[in-house]
Amino acid sequence: MMPTIMPLLDIAIGVGALASSWLWWLASRQRLRRVSRLEELDAADINRIVIALNRTQILNAWAALVASAAAALAAVRMGILAFVDA
Repeated sequence: MMPTIMPLLDIAIGVGALASSWLWWLASRQRLRRVSRLEELDAADINRIVIALNRTQILNAWAALVASAAAALAAVRMGILAFVDA
């Protein structure tokens, strides 16, 4: 059982790290057009800004959750190694 758990944990850690980096990359892609100080902001401009901020926050939250899960799996793997080697 132990020989099969380690590769599965390694794969899960790698997938978690890739997923979190992909989510953070998606969050960083959203750009807003610049607004001049002379331009008057209307409701559509404010709505666009709020929507972009909300989407970025949601992607960042998911990325942080996946990165935390990958770190927890890495800690479990290290704990198993410490327990088996002891």
